[in-house]
Amino acid sequence: MKLLVKLGGTLLDGAASRESLAAQIAAACACGHEITVVHGGGKQMTRYLAERGIDSRFVNGLRVTTPETLDAVLKVFAGTVNHELVASLNRAGALAVGLSGIDALLAEAEQMSPELGAVGRVTGANPALLNVLTANGFLPVVACVAGDRRGRIYNVNADQMAVACAAAFGAGQLVFLTDVEGVMDASKQVRSVLTAAESRQLIADGVATGGMQAKLEAAVAALAGGVGQVRIAPGASANVLERILAGDGLGTRMVTR
Repeated sequence: MKLLVKLGGTLLDGAASRESLAAQIAAACACGHEITVVHGGGKQMTRYLAERGIDSRFVNGLRVTTPETLDAVLKVFAGTVNHELVASLNRAGALAVGLSGIDALLAEAEQMSPELGAVGRVTGANPALLNVLTANGFLPVVACVAGDRRGRIYNVNADQMAVACAAAFGAGQLVFLTDVEGVMDASKQVRSVLTAAESRQLIADGVATGGMQAKLEAAVAALAGGVGQVRIAPGASANVLERILAGDGLGTRMVTR
């Protein structure tokens, strides 16, 4: 199966969690799955900026990206976070390759809004590099940075990057591994199955906000883009990826209807 795994930055902030997830992903590769990983790193980014006396400002959940913030995006997302994860995956037996959306125009973007600075909206994805790598036994690891044909660089939402890559890559399943148990309804219960319409209703009712709203919108877009299955699951659960691939009902499974 072609599989795209999106890892939240919080899960990669500690060595133990990173090593555990890397071992699970490497094991899935060894079982014959063609996997691409997309990762975030917002927590690491905020800490990096704070250490340098730079305030993080957000508009509608998106980090305003000034030139100095964009420099940090490259250093943190495409640098430290990406390469620490690649190293962990290689240690677990995979042949991981660190990338960003800039490489081979894997993910093209345009400026979302002047108010946000260099925050990009992904407008297209070129899966050729992913296909070449996965077909030859390599594991692409993509940081959430995109570019355009004029050489401009954009900070993009990692969930949106994951959706664009999954749809272009032809992934049979997109798995969002997060720091929550799944999607909760108004009664604070995790929904095992959620339709696109129900997702939109949770957003409209103000139940799903912030990061969860972004994930639901991304999941709905992935289903509409032809991804066969979408799962939002707790990345800290034991053997989470193995259980999902075995059909365990962990987290929330997103369906079209």
